[in-house]
This record gives sequence, C-alpha cells and structure tokens, in this order.
Amino acid sequence: MRFARSKRGLRLKTVDSCFQDLKDSRLVEETFTIDEVIEMLDGLQTVVHSEVESELINTAYTNVLLLRQLFSQAEKWYLKLQTDISELENRELLEQVAEFEKAEITSSNKKPTSELIKPKLAPLNEGGSELLNKEITRLQEENEKLKTRLKTIETQATGALDEKTKLEKSLKELQMIQGDQKTNITQDISQLEDTVSALRCQFEKTLNDSTVNQKFLEENLVTTKHDLLKVQDQLSIAEKELEKKFQQTAAYRNMKEILTKKNEQIKDLRRRLSRYEPDD
Repeated sequence: MRFARSKRGLRLKTVDSCFQDLKDSRLVEETFTIDEVIEMLDGLQTVVHSEVESELINTAYTNVLLLRQLFSQAEKWYLKLQTDISELENRELLEQVAEFEKAEITSSNKKPTSELIKPKLAPLNEGGSELLNKEITRLQEENEKLKTRLKTIETQATGALDEKTKLEKSLKELQMIQGDQKTNITQDISQLEDTVSALRCQFEKTLNDSTVNQKFLEENLVTTKHDLLKVQDQLSIAEKELEKKFQQTAAYRNMKEILTKKNEQIKDLRRRLSRYEPDD
C-alpha cells in the first residue's frame, strides 16, 4: 500500500506540474482567442493523457509482477490458488481497502499502540507448510516402501528362475539315464542278432560238412529264430514297461509338478513386475 501510494503521489505531482507549466508558459496575456484556448487545452490534454496512460500501464505491469511472485511461491509449495475476478469490482471491498489505507496513513504518523497493532499472518516457511511437509514425507516413505517391495519381488523372481534352471538340469540328467538304458537294450538286441548270424554261419558250415545233420540243423535254426523273435518281443515289452515305470515313478511326477508350479509362479511374478515398471 505504501509503495502504491508513493507512486500515485508522484504521478499526481507530475499532472499538477503539467498544469503549472501551462500557467507559467502560456497564461502570460490577459486575453486569448478561442483558437488559442483550444490549442492550449489540446496540448494539456495530450500531456495529461500520456501521463495517466503511463501510470495505468505501470500499475498493471507492477500488479503482474507481484502476482507472478505469489504464483511462483505457491507453485514451489504445491499450493492451489483461486481467484474471483468479480470481487475486483466490489465497491464494499474497495471502500474497505480505502479505509485500511487511511488507517495505515494515520497509524504511520502516530506511535504504535496495542490497539493499532493488528495480527499478521505467519510466513509460509514458519509453520504454514507443516501439513505440506508431512505429506511430502509420507509420499517419500511410501515410495521407499514400494522400492523395497519391488526389490523383494525381483529377488523372488530370480530365485524362482534359478530353481527352474536346476530342475531342468535334473530332468535332462534323468532323460540321459533313460537314454543310456535304451542304449543298453539296443546293444543286447545287437548281440542276439550277432549270435543268430553266428549260428547261421555255423549251420551253413555244418551243412556243407555233413548232409546227415542237415535236418537237425534246420530245426535248430528255426528254433533259434523263434527264440530270437520271442527275445525281441520280450525286449520290446520290457522297454515299454521300463518307460512306463519310469513315468510312474514318484520322482518323475514330483519333478513334473514342481516344474509346473514354478512356471506358474514365474508367470505370476512377471505380471506383478509389469505393474511396477514405468511406461516408456
């Protein structure tokens, strides 16, 4: 208020000086023509118009700078300000401001007393922002909790992936064992085939050496072939039963169930991680 009052006083003195200059420079004769009077009034109007316009512009710009400072401080402290333009034309409020200015002028010329001293609002940085600081602190704590929770979930996901890798390795080892067993069965069949081949060669040799034992050897060969077929059937049945028993073992079923559960846990952890990752 003091600043506005001092600026207004300077402008009023400038307007008064315009009139005084006109009196001192032009009103030196006793009579004037109408054209001279019009010319003097036009010149005075131009000067006064310029001074008043300059004062109004300066006042508007000063108010803009003041509001900018207030808005900057409000933005710093995350405050929301609301304005009502209609209140700027409220005559009652304007009169109250005028009375307040008069009281300020009167109180500035007198010694301050307990009756004239009015309470003032506490600055924002001396208690007015206590709630705001608490809210900022709460949000920071919540952010730290979320970060800790995210790290925990990431650790769990890493552990689940490691365990899945171990289970897959164990499954491969079991498959290798099963493959070795199949290889042994194949080797047994090969040995039997070699035996049959040897018997066939022996039969042919015996046939050439002796015609008398030909029928006996033929029967022996047929019997051996039947035995070979039976052995092959038995080996095939044994191979199927071995594979069936292996699939029915508790270790195989447990490992299969564990792998299924771990895959479901990994999918769940990935869905939970996707909730905390920021959007690109």
